[in-house]
Amino acid sequence: MVFIRIFIVTLFFISNGNKVYGQQNVLSKKTNTELQNASDKNTVSPQVKLEQLRNKKVVSLFIVLIIILSLLFYFVYQNNKLKQKIRRKDIKQKILLNVINAGIDSQENEQKKIASFLHDNINSLLTSASLHLNVYTAKHNTTSEEISKSKMILAEAHDLLRDMSHDLVPTLLVRFGLIYALEDLCEKNTTSNIRFEFSSSIPTEKRYSEKFEMKLYFIVTELFNNIIKHSDAQKAQISLQEKNEHFIIIIHDNGKGFKTLKLNQIEGFGLNRIRARIKKYKGSFSITSKENNGTTIKIQIPLSH
Repeated sequence: MVFIRIFIVTLFFISNGNKVYGQQNVLSKKTNTELQNASDKNTVSPQVKLEQLRNKKVVSLFIVLIIILSLLFYFVYQNNKLKQKIRRKDIKQKILLNVINAGIDSQENEQKKIASFLHDNINSLLTSASLHLNVYTAKHNTTSEEISKSKMILAEAHDLLRDMSHDLVPTLLVRFGLIYALEDLCEKNTTSNIRFEFSSSIPTEKRYSEKFEMKLYFIVTELFNNIIKHSDAQKAQISLQEKNEHFIIIIHDNGKGFKTLKLNQIEGFGLNRIRARIKKYKGSFSITSKENNGTTIKIQIPLSH
């Protein structure tokens, strides 16, 4: 449409130019007639030729100017259209991140409630039942196979529920903080197949807000699970530090790695959830990897979140 308008405008100015040029020709003919009558020579005055040339240049300049303005208008229109598209994309991304973070926050709150319920209620009931059995057997000085089995079942149920509540919200994280809990996480995930090494320049007793510590702990837990399941690594390292008012986590493994160009193909590893958690705190998340040369993940989160 823009080019059609340019073409129509160009034709308009050309036609006007022709009219002007025609009028100049009439004037030129009259001038030539007068000159011929005056001097009996069949020649055109140099002044008339210069006038005709100047008119042609003016018409050509107008045409070029209109074309340039039309092109500028077209590029400005396309630029504004592109900005609107980028703005809509950013809005959609923010909405998606808000939805993901809302789901994560809800899940973490439910985990905390369930863990508290299991620890404070169910485990207490099991402990109480076990104590009553012990008191009964002590008073009546009786031992039977059924009572012994009941005690064993109660003890096993107590241990299972304790482990479940610790998985939902680790007790070490709540009591001693993030640094201590991550060091313990490395020890728990170290097996005969893979060794997790821990290093930190942050004091072990350093504490942060409860939500911040929980989110970072579950991020690292998810990344450790990915390393165990998908990397085929024999060794992984995590280092923690504070630098320029940022909390920095670097995780490296010596596994098989992957092409970073194929990163979109591994979004099923929970990377979207991790990015959403980090962006909520205005942090950054980067992955560097090469095939058969391991993977390095770096997380930076401002402490003034």
